[in-house]
Amino acid sequence: MAAYNSRVSYSSSYFRWPLPALLAWAGSWLLYGGLLKLGVVVWLSLAVATLAGVMLSVLAASFWRRVAIAAGFPLSLLLSGSVALPAWVWLLPLLLIVLVYPINAWRDAPLFPTPALALSGIQQCAPLKEGARILDAGCGLGHGLIALHSAYPAAALFGVEWSWPLRALTALRCPWARITQGDMWKTDWSQYDMVYLFQRPETMPRALDKARAQLQPGAWLVSLEFVADGLRPTAQLNNVEGKPVWLYRAPFA
Repeated sequence: MAAYNSRVSYSSSYFRWPLPALLAWAGSWLLYGGLLKLGVVVWLSLAVATLAGVMLSVLAASFWRRVAIAAGFPLSLLLSGSVALPAWVWLLPLLLIVLVYPINAWRDAPLFPTPALALSGIQQCAPLKEGARILDAGCGLGHGLIALHSAYPAAALFGVEWSWPLRALTALRCPWARITQGDMWKTDWSQYDMVYLFQRPETMPRALDKARAQLQPGAWLVSLEFVADGLRPTAQLNNVEGKPVWLYRAPFA
């Protein structure tokens, strides 16, 4: 088994929790107050400020921190009692959160950005021909696509994401990739030379079954952090502490 080892340490001391949450909440409050001063109606100001907080929440490192950031502003506004709003208005923040984090996608991996250097050297372990097709299954905000584009600049990159706001943002961040809104489990993997994903341990068997059924001989399944039980990896990357990348090549042994 080949392995590419280049451990990287990095520091996030400038943004230790709960500073990101405090900054996001403060930004939402400033946006809300600014919109009111501009004469925007209260319910629309609430929706815009909440949406800003929800979009910032996708950058948090864990599911519960994302929930805290997304829900912090509307909850604080509700508890403050500073404004009287019809009961239906308070459904707007919930609707916005569900749009970004669709309930039917919660069974899959939580939104987690691929570390910038996690895929460094992947092209040495899994060489692809020019024009190869690569799919990021569940591409989130496009961090994985950016890392893949850096490793395979001549490849055709594709992403599928269930959340349409995330899909729209990723399309803006990655104009060189084709991003579609949809279910990664219903996407046909047979047309790709490499499929990259980050799943939960409990959904990895489903991903492996799909890869066995659809990936063509010579195609690659690349998994961030979690192994495919019962398979011997063709290669492994250990660039980021605690975030290994496992590479499997079809047909799987």
